[in-house]
Amino acid sequence: MTPKFSMTREQNIFIAKRNLADYIYKSARLEGLSVTYPDTETIISGMSAPGVSVSDIIAVNNLKKAWQFLLDTLDPPVDYAYVCKLNQIVGGDNLIYRAGYIRSLPVSIGGTSWKPPIPNAEEIKRGLAERERIENPLERAISIMLFCMRGQFFLDGNKRTAMLAANKEMVANGQGVISVTVERVHEFTSLLVDFYETGSEERITDFIYSNCIDGMDL
Repeated sequence: MTPKFSMTREQNIFIAKRNLADYIYKSARLEGLSVTYPDTETIISGMSAPGVSVSDIIAVNNLKKAWQFLLDTLDPPVDYAYVCKLNQIVGGDNLIYRAGYIRSLPVSIGGTSWKPPIPNAEEIKRGLAERERIENPLERAISIMLFCMRGQFFLDGNKRTAMLAANKEMVANGQGVISVTVERVHEFTSLLVDFYETGSEERITDFIYSNCIDGMDL
């Protein structure tokens, strides 16, 4: 997989910080949050956003905290503890029940009758370790994201957690940032449902590579 961008880590951090409000907004909309881009900018600036629900404000602030954590921890591997920590931050302030702990209850996924099995900690550790051995950093990041999304390890916030884990790998290796534009959410979600049902990564990987990688040649 050929890199879309070739940046230093410092350059990629600069791009991530510069566009942070946009990445948080897109992630929030992917999860179905009813926030606008101006709302997102207002919230992460520490001001109140009239008309936005308390839970949506918490969700946006948690994404900001998760990005701050991500940018401060670019050296450690994306392992079981790291993914759990991301979900703990994403679901903080009682936004997600048992945030940071793998679920022990069954869950359903909108748009499909397929149900993910109850996750097993040892299997998650092995799966992440296998992906950390992928030499190509872009391929590694996408594979980690899809593994975490399909596994549905937590009761909620799985897409946010998975994308953050992938972007830790992206930024650390100067590969850009994975984000889904609002205009592409429907297409991405359709491909994600197909991936959930079939386990085949090819179509959604091609889509992410072609449409969901943001960056800049500096």
